[in-house]
Parts: sequence; structure tokens; C-alpha cells
Amino acid sequence: MAFKTLYTVIVADDEDELREAVCSMIPWQELGFRLVGSASNGLDALQLVEKREPDLLLTDIRMPFISGIELARQVREIRPAMNIAFLSGYDDFEYAKQAIQYNIISYMLKPLTMEGLATELRNIRQKIDEKFAMFRQAAPQSGGQDLRASMLMPLVLDDYAEPEGESQTEAYARQCGLLRDKDDKPFYTVMVSTLLDEQGANCTAPSFVASVDTLAAKYLRSVSFFAAGKVISVLLGNPSDFEEYLHILADEIPQVAARVLGKRCRIGVSRAVRTLTSLHGAYREAMEALRQGDPSEGGAQFISDLVPAAKGGNLLCSRALDALSQHYMDADLSLVSLSSMLDVSPNHLSACIKKYAGETFINILIRKRMEAAKELLASSNLKIQEVAQRCGYTDQHYFSYCFKKYCGESPNALRHRLGAEKAGDAS
Repeated sequence: MAFKTLYTVIVADDEDELREAVCSMIPWQELGFRLVGSASNGLDALQLVEKREPDLLLTDIRMPFISGIELARQVREIRPAMNIAFLSGYDDFEYAKQAIQYNIISYMLKPLTMEGLATELRNIRQKIDEKFAMFRQAAPQSGGQDLRASMLMPLVLDDYAEPEGESQTEAYARQCGLLRDKDDKPFYTVMVSTLLDEQGANCTAPSFVASVDTLAAKYLRSVSFFAAGKVISVLLGNPSDFEEYLHILADEIPQVAARVLGKRCRIGVSRAVRTLTSLHGAYREAMEALRQGDPSEGGAQFISDLVPAAKGGNLLCSRALDALSQHYMDADLSLVSLSSMLDVSPNHLSACIKKYAGETFINILIRKRMEAAKELLASSNLKIQEVAQRCGYTDQHYFSYCFKKYCGESPNALRHRLGAEKAGDAS
């Protein structure tokens, strides 16, 4: 049977024989997939994911440098729309459960026969088909608007909230099931999502509400409704929920819209507010963020990224590169930690670095670390282990692997070569 869409796949496994067998012996196209790359460790897999943006990553759970679980976590930061299937040589189910929240679509135990893998790939194909179909569906969810949406709509859209009305509003919110009980006092963020056609005109349909809601529900409590050509979502959570998940959700919706609907999706996100009566102000912030973003580009714009000027464009990119130069030796440096230092969202920072520096954060960080390592190897007598630590690597083998991949020779070989050149010059 011929498939309309072939889903793209990357295979990651450190057992060379197994990886090569899977890559060459599985009839990918027959099963509805297209193989676009393979990797022998978690680091290479992560870089491939950034470059190729596949629909599926088939990865071993235990790999050198970055474990499958850590890889899944890092992938979710950059490509939350991607599905992950785990292969494992151990009955590691407890271990894998940690990763369930990272879009794990399948979990397979080794040893694996090629027939067994092919059968599971058929199941995965069907699951992705269903996800895509759900996203494309034209019918809004049954029963029209729920009570929670009916209660929130006027609060969000109309500016009539009286401050003394908060306790009555909260009582009503508990009645219609938005709040659980009197102790349930979440923060609220408003997110506005729109779809654009090729000409850049708004083509958002009411059915998009169900799609946004399904994705939001993976991360936060949410209620979405359709009004005036856009999907408006009220997201509920505590500040740490928003910090961890909001930027991931704001990346996932545009990624899925681009992949499944072939449309650009633009999103505006407000600051978090404490009360239901502040929702109208938050909605206005989300709309302001939406208007300020570049209309020709999809993606999310957070109101907190708009002011002051230091948070935008080339200036932000150069501040980010300066911060990266100061902190590259910190083993935990990530796009998320760098964005919190600069007080912007990871989405905005990532887009900014790509646009103005022309490459991804992870590639810039690796280059910075490798250049620093070359300098240390050439100018000091530090042990390799110490050089690795000074460049942000806790694992010497991982450092040596990255160094050889980047510089074409191992740290020791570089030292010997420079030593020999010096001795040659001296004579």
C-alpha cells in the first residue's frame, strides 16, 4: 500500500551491528517511513534531530554520553512535536517510566527480531496517523462549549471585571469545575493562537480549538475557546509549571501545525496573573505580543520578550553569545538556563540565535568549548581530565569524542603534534 505521507525517522543505537541491521533490513517505505539519519550516541542523535526535524526518533535507552531518557528530555526542549520510541536491552520499564511525559510513543525490549520491529513500526505508524488525523479533524469536540469556557469567555474578552467580584468569580469557577476547591489558587496565563495561509491571511477555524486543547492538556490545565478568528486558551498552573512547560507548548503547537496542516501558526503569550478578574488584561498582553511578532514567521511571541530593546534582535543575540562565552565551562549550561539569565523565553532566544548567528545554540556551545579546549591543550600542561572539566565536560570520554569529531584528532594527538612542531622549530 502506498502512503501519502512518509514519516521521517532517525535511528540511534551504540551497537553498530544492530543499528546497521535496523537501518538496512527494515523495509522503511513499505511501512510508511523514510530513514533520514542514524547515530551511535545521544549527542550525535540530538544534533541530527535539530538538523533534520524528524517525525520519529527510534533510540536505545542506554547510550554513551547522553542516555535515552536525557536525550528524550533534551529533544522535548527543541522538538516537542517529535515522537520517540525506546529500544531497551534490560527490562527497564521503571526507568523508562520517567520519560513517559517526553512524547514516548512506544517501548520495545531487546533482543528484537526484525519482524517484531516491523510490526511495532506499523503500530507506531497508526498512532502517528491518528494524532495527525485528530489535529486535522474539522469537527469541534462534542457538546459545543463547556461550562468552563462559557464562564471564562466574558472574563477574557470584556473589560468589566470589578475588583470586589473576585470571590464571587472564584465561587462560580469552582461550581463549573474550573477550580477544584477553595485552596486551588493557580496562576493564569492567556495564549492566543492563529493559523495563517500562504498569503499570510488568518485562516483559523473553530476546529483548531480541539487541537490546541489536546496539546495543552499534556502540560498544563487549560480551557480553550474560539473567538474573533483565533483560539484563546486560559492556562492554569503554578509559576514553576509555566517555567517548565509553557515554552515547550508554545513550540509544539506551531511545529505540529506546520507538519500536519502545512500552515504557519502564530502565538501570543501573556504574563502570568494571579486572579480571574485580571484575565482581560492578560488577553490584551497576549494580543499585543501576537501583533508585535514578525507576521511572516510562525512561532510564539511572549509579551515578556518585547521590552526593552535589549531583549530583541541582534542585540539579544550578541548578549547571548557574550553570556555563553562567560558560562561555557558550566556543565549544566543549556538554552533554558541561558534564557533565564537573559530574562527572555527559550523560544525567543533560540529563534534569535538562529536568525542572527545563523546556527543553533548547541552547535555554538560545542564550538566555543572546543576552541577553548584547543587553546588549553596548546598552552598548558593540564591533564586531559582537567581540560575537559574547564570546558564544561564532566566525562572525559565524552569530551574526547566531541573533540575528535570537531577537530579531526584526539586531544592527545593534538598535543603530540604541537609538541613535535615546537621541537622541530627549536632545532
